[in-house]
Amino acid sequence: MVVLDGKEVSNKVRASLIPRIEKFHEKVGRPPHLTVVIVGDDKASHVYVRNKKIACEKLGMTSSIHALPDTATQNELNTLLRELNNDAKVDGILVQFPLPKHLSSDEVLSVVSPEKDADGLTFKSLGYFFAGKPIVRPCTPEGVMTILKHYNIEVEGKRVVVVGRSNIVGKPMAHMLTEANATVTICHSKTKNLSQYTKEADLVVVAAGKAGLLGKEDFKKDAVVIDVGMHGSGQGGKLCGDVRFEELNGWVAAATPVPGGVGPMTITTLLQNTCLLAEKRARLF
Repeated sequence: MVVLDGKEVSNKVRASLIPRIEKFHEKVGRPPHLTVVIVGDDKASHVYVRNKKIACEKLGMTSSIHALPDTATQNELNTLLRELNNDAKVDGILVQFPLPKHLSSDEVLSVVSPEKDADGLTFKSLGYFFAGKPIVRPCTPEGVMTILKHYNIEVEGKRVVVVGRSNIVGKPMAHMLTEANATVTICHSKTKNLSQYTKEADLVVVAAGKAGLLGKEDFKKDAVVIDVGMHGSGQGGKLCGDVRFEELNGWVAAATPVPGGVGPMTITTLLQNTCLLAEKRARLF
């Protein structure tokens, strides 16, 4: 079994961004800038945000964090986002989810400008994306496509199952694979006899959000398995995915591990999207 190493792919993509960042800095007088908005004190979210800031700075980009308290109102959050939309020195905006329960993620996704939507998940961004005119592409699905391309895994003409139908992963993932000429089936929590579908697929992308949902018996011999899940409930409290990865060796042709598979590429695609948005705004191509 080939272990699809997201860290290796991530390092290659990040290296390719450096000359683009340097060119932007030379032409505009500053590096591309990503700003992250976080509301509340969720510890895991703050760790993710710090990691994104560090990743930016390692590449020569700049990043800022706008941290609002749990008590922030929807109006205060929306006002900040509109200010960032209008700030000429901000190229990419990311709002860290989940938000406190009294705040509306739908409102956030309607306020952030698609020209600065580094995650590619606002309603306008997804509209452009599904219409075939993407400004940027949603980070996690695009990261999956980059991994497949890096390892020369052909999807054209293949039978593919995507487990999950969220706007963040499942739906855009299915759309990208369809664009790449795969024949795609979307399964979800209401699908009966899930393994009946996954066992017929050449490629399975699992974004179900349920730890250890699928194992060896759910895939056909020599399939390719992409695990998008990330959970802290594995053996010994270690991170694990939606797939029981340890069962797959010797059965499937290739699979992504958790951690170290899709996760690194999600952050790298965020940086890539920020760079692309900066270039578009500066009309560098």
